[in-house]
Amino acid sequence: MVLPQNMEELFNMMEQKLYTGVICDTLDELGYRNQAMRENIRPLSEDTVVVGYAKTIHAVDVYYIHENSYDKEIEAVDSIKPGEVVVASTNSSIRNGLWGELMSTASKMRGARGAIIDGLIRDTRKIKELNFPLFCTGYKPVDSKGRGLVIDYDCQIEAGGVTVNAGDVIFADVDGVVVIPSDVFDVTIQRALDKVERENKTRAELFEGKLLRDVYDKYGVL
Repeated sequence: MVLPQNMEELFNMMEQKLYTGVICDTLDELGYRNQAMRENIRPLSEDTVVVGYAKTIHAVDVYYIHENSYDKEIEAVDSIKPGEVVVASTNSSIRNGLWGELMSTASKMRGARGAIIDGLIRDTRKIKELNFPLFCTGYKPVDSKGRGLVIDYDCQIEAGGVTVNAGDVIFADVDGVVVIPSDVFDVTIQRALDKVERENKTRAELFEGKLLRDVYDKYGVL
C-alpha cells in the first residue's frame, strides 16, 4: 500500500486502520520491544485514538514558588505545530497537576492532535467537553505552581517507561500508548498494514469454522 504523503491524511488513515496491538507486534519484529508505555496511562474516553508527532515536554517536582513558574510551560505550548501530540514527562509525579483545561484549549488551537501526560491532570470535565484527546495517570485538582516546573521541551524524555524523542510518532488507543521511533516509522506502518490484512483474512476463515492451526499456518498471525 502506498502511504499518503499528506501528514493529516496519513495520521487519519492510521487512526482508521491500525491499533496499538498490531503496531507493538510490528515493532517487536523490528527489534523494538519496549515501546509501549506503562499501563496506568489511560484515556479520558475509551473510544479515544491519538496519532501524531511527539511534542515532548519535561517537568519536574519543585517545593517552592518559582519566580517564573509558568514561563517555560507557556513557551512550550505556544510552540506546538499542527500534527503534534504533547507528550509530557513528570517523573511520575503524584503532587503536580501539570495539565488542565486551558493548556488543552491552547494546544488544540495550535493544532495539537492530543496529549499524553505521564502524570496528573485537572479540569477533567472541561477537557472532555472540549473533546481534546488526552491520556493521563490520574486526576488531582491542584495547580502546578509551587509543585512542578517545566524545565525543557523538544528534548529526549522518558514517559511511561519509554524513551521518547521529539518527532517520534505516538499511537494511542484504549489498550495503551505506543512510541514509534521516527527512523523506523515508514517500515512499521507498511508492515502493520500488511499484518492487519492478514488478520482480517484469519478472522474471516475462523468465522467459517476453520481450525486455528490451519489458519495460522496459512497467514502466520495470532
